[in-house]
Amino acid sequence: MFKPEVYQQRRKKLKSLVKTGICLFPGNADSPMNYPANAYPFRQDSTFLYFFGLDSPGLSALIDIDEGRDIIFGDDVTLEDIIWVGPQPRMKDRAAAVGVRQVQPSAALAEYLKKARSQGRQIHFLPPYRAETKLQLSTWLDIAPANLKSAASLELIRAVVALRSVKSPEEVKEIEKALAVTREMYLAAVPRVRPGVKEQEVLAFMEMVLRANGMSFSFPPIVTINGQIFHKTSYGDTLTRGRMMVMDTGAESARHYACDITRTIPVGGRFNQRQRDIYSIVLKGQEEAIKAIAPGIKYRDVHLRAARVMAEALKDLGLMKGDLDEAVNRGAHALFFPHGLGHMLGLDVHDMENLGENYVGYDQSIKRSEQFGLGYLRLARSLEPGFVLTVEPGIYFIPALIASWKKEKKHLDFINYERAEKYLDFGGVRLEDDVLVTDKGSRVLGPAIPKKIKDIENLFS
Repeated sequence: MFKPEVYQQRRKKLKSLVKTGICLFPGNADSPMNYPANAYPFRQDSTFLYFFGLDSPGLSALIDIDEGRDIIFGDDVTLEDIIWVGPQPRMKDRAAAVGVRQVQPSAALAEYLKKARSQGRQIHFLPPYRAETKLQLSTWLDIAPANLKSAASLELIRAVVALRSVKSPEEVKEIEKALAVTREMYLAAVPRVRPGVKEQEVLAFMEMVLRANGMSFSFPPIVTINGQIFHKTSYGDTLTRGRMMVMDTGAESARHYACDITRTIPVGGRFNQRQRDIYSIVLKGQEEAIKAIAPGIKYRDVHLRAARVMAEALKDLGLMKGDLDEAVNRGAHALFFPHGLGHMLGLDVHDMENLGENYVGYDQSIKRSEQFGLGYLRLARSLEPGFVLTVEPGIYFIPALIASWKKEKKHLDFINYERAEKYLDFGGVRLEDDVLVTDKGSRVLGPAIPKKIKDIENLFS
């Protein structure tokens, strides 16, 4: 946890944004794998962590703006609990550590909310994403589970997004702790990217470093020679020379701040000419995107800049043709770069995505595009100092997509399908770093993780 004052200030700021009513924050419960006593590793709700900091199941909290109360609802451990999990601090002491003076038993929350509802008071809550939380809220507030998302408080959503989007120095430090361990993970695993090795063996070296440092993955790792499949999370393929291995993963700090790094490695550690060509395009696209990041710049414009830079290089290789400004404007480049440039990062790897991506990455001045590729951009709004975001361009050769567009005769003025079909066995390349928007520009966070061609090849020497 941070100092109590950190949480007190966060709650104070929330009260200035949400003027009246009760803000309700259910914490997460244990989630069983196959029976109640065998649970998945516990992960607290990120917004609960942000305002109340306590990292254990069975807790809820509220901020009663009208009555000026912050209350945590939870129970002290019983003797039976102590037998299984050992002695635990008392709830009042735990609450004091996050600057909360009032503690009530878990069972008291239902009555508190019932009374508030009988008085016609507004109860703000965020869209629930876990089934058990939906059932809790449904019981407490007498709202059918299917209606909870639409009944969630837009006022609270916007307030939480406004606060959590801007990272404090303490939060940036946490992200950089995770990045330091992630660098160790990559340095341990990259030299194992050799012919005959299975993906899961490479992943094992990453996880060994992660566990030794007391951290967990911030999301299910993507470690695959089939980089054209963006979210492939099976690891049974055998590495073969001539393939590229996409490694997209990151550590989560002890305070649950995420990082997200991607490197793409040639199997065997030496780039052939075709790999060198495509990799260099992605690296240039990423470098130009990072240079463009600054306060007031729309991230959509940064995305399009990266797309334009990579389209020009694809034209040099004969994969694209024609007027490139028009090609990018019409989305022809998305055959090779069909996802967005990046997303917000913080307590969640896709920060606050559970609140609604359009509230986090978009605003009144910029709406989501309906164009293929550009419509997948998770972050498009103007950047502000304190934002932490990912920059992750990629070039991919997706056989099904190429076949579909060719059959439809799509963008014939801009795409050389005959040339593209010679890359159907290539896979993909993606590079990703985490970037802080500063007052004057940006800073790539964490210690450098090799990504220049010569630096990657040197890891195998």
